[in-house]
Amino acid sequence: MSSFSKEVFDAARTEHEVRLTTRGRKTGRPHHVVVWISTDGAHLYIRSGAGLGRDWPQNVLAKPEAELQLGDLKVSVRPKHIEDPGQARSVSELHRAKYGTNVKPSKPSEPLTAGETATFELLPAD
Repeated sequence: MSSFSKEVFDAARTEHEVRLTTRGRKTGRPHHVVVWISTDGAHLYIRSGAGLGRDWPQNVLAKPEAELQLGDLKVSVRPKHIEDPGQARSVSELHRAKYGTNVKPSKPSEPLTAGETATFELLPAD
């Protein structure tokens, strides 16, 4: 399996907001949204703070392909829904470290937050 370049990981670390383009699950038309991104240096993650009810998470659940624009870089990606609660909470911690205390990870004894339920790892498109 291929991986993202160092340039992509560096951009994910430094860019505050990135543009995600999905295809509408009903219309097939491009749908653009600005999202936050985090990385642990080996993986890329995005999430919808409003949960799975937003259009873009529904689009990538229906058709897991998208384009990510990080500054001047454009990368084709395959979003993979994170369903493991521990991993979703870990991504919340990454987002919190980058974006501040407005990102509130849940505790293991609590239900996942809306953002945690709509967390995706971005994989390189093959």
